[in-house]
Amino acid sequence: MKSNLTPLGPKADKDTVRRSNLSLVLRAVRDEGEGEATRAGVAARVGLTRAAVSSLVEQLLETGFLTESGKTFSGQAGRPGTALKTARTGPAGLGVEVNIDYVSVCVVDLAGTGRVRLTEHLDNRGTPPAEVLARAARIAARTLDSAREQDLHPVGVALALPGLVSGGAVRQAPNLGWNQVPAEELFAAALTAEHPGHQELPVRSENEANLAALAELWFGGLERIRSFLYLTGEIGVGGALVIDGELLRGAHGFAGEIGHVVVDPSGPQCRCGSRGCLEQYAGQAALLRAAGVDGGGGLGVAELEKRVRAGDGRAVGAVAEAGRMLGRVLSGAVNLLDPDAVVLGGIYRNLMPWLAAPADEELTGRVVSGLWAPGGGRLRASSVAGDAARGAAALVMTDVLADPVAYARPAMA
Repeated sequence: MKSNLTPLGPKADKDTVRRSNLSLVLRAVRDEGEGEATRAGVAARVGLTRAAVSSLVEQLLETGFLTESGKTFSGQAGRPGTALKTARTGPAGLGVEVNIDYVSVCVVDLAGTGRVRLTEHLDNRGTPPAEVLARAARIAARTLDSAREQDLHPVGVALALPGLVSGGAVRQAPNLGWNQVPAEELFAAALTAEHPGHQELPVRSENEANLAALAELWFGGLERIRSFLYLTGEIGVGGALVIDGELLRGAHGFAGEIGHVVVDPSGPQCRCGSRGCLEQYAGQAALLRAAGVDGGGGLGVAELEKRVRAGDGRAVGAVAEAGRMLGRVLSGAVNLLDPDAVVLGGIYRNLMPWLAAPADEELTGRVVSGLWAPGGGRLRASSVAGDAARGAAALVMTDVLADPVAYARPAMA
């Protein structure tokens, strides 16, 4: 996860300054990666004196947020420095992705490394929301047990949910058939029932495409790209916009519902109530139907991928047509928002060799700036790391990194 490091000015009170500076140092060590940080390097990065950084590092070592290895670096002025790393034990984040046909749960540590993962393929359509969230809580409870065996202590849960999510509730998720579902409350109650006697974990929620985009930003291969449009293709088609490294949620938290942009107003009926939405041409069900693949879910997608690799004409044509539809809709978004790149995730990632060219062709012909060119690198497949469950877990850890004092060992006891 990338971060901006800004020391507080002299007017802040001493405790606020100390807490802020502890956060600065912890994030600086985390950002350096695998054991390459030293006190001197951190001091240069955050703009504090080496003596101040050494004192802050000692506090973070004592509270278990950092560890020190025997590796030394002698290329800097002065005495060699020992390498610092974020601890592999202690506070952790729990991310729970509830999607149409699966539930995936992930635990990450301070470095954002995925340490535990459980995924179950379940058909959640037509199932009462409380039952779906209870299933998710049972999987999460098993994940918590595995995390604690590694001396990881999740301090919060983030739910990655499809549809319109705000205020702890799913306002509308057409493909699940959910309306006004208090998801955070239902999940928290179910998790408490699964783990009676354990400390209750705070629960938050966010749209799954938003969290997949954050995972791509924090852990993906975008290098210096900080402004991009992210699309995730599942049964639904979700979108998220990241501008200058910040997620754009919109006035009510509902930005990114690109799957319900109308391609043809006289097209097929969509579950959202409209007609001819992008999902009806480029969503998973539409793709499988057009390709002549029976069944759905992961098995159906695997069969589709198998057929396009084998050169099956119907399957290749279906993917190409989905690419054209994606390109048409994306061209409007690119004209409106001017991102540096468009990143395709979910089922689109593995279909990019057949999807990219028709999508690029539409974008090239319709983006008015003239800056889009086929094969120019602005249309990208998401990285393997870019998934909503990991993004959700990492979102929990942003709170820990922002104020490690609040999550020090006594607070977790």
